[in-house]
Amino acid sequence: MKKVLVVEDDPVQQKHICTVLASCGVEVVVASDGKQGLEKAKSEQPDLIFMDIVMPEMDGFSACRQITSNDDTKDIPVVIVSSKKEEADKVWAQLQGATAMIAKPFTEDDLLVQINALA
Repeated sequence: MKKVLVVEDDPVQQKHICTVLASCGVEVVVASDGKQGLEKAKSEQPDLIFMDIVMPEMDGFSACRQITSNDDTKDIPVVIVSSKKEEADKVWAQLQGATAMIAKPFTEDDLLVQINALA
């Protein structure tokens, strides 16, 4: 069974992502800011991380950079899920180590494509 970490500070968005993931039979782990996301990436070792950008404590870009540069977590794909969808944001996300970017508002298919890419 795949384990996915959802790092999202907005409770509505967080619930929406978790509902979609749960319907695919994925184990879901949740963090509500970048700092918590970083800690859970290390402790839970998920197969995939969905990461928001704008969050308190630590933003998604910083968390992504730390996850993808840490020996314990560098092999975990990080997908940025954000309303920031300018080309510069996509390039910056890739520079931080993100494997993909999903724009909000997203569809269930946007999330499923990323999960299916793991198989």
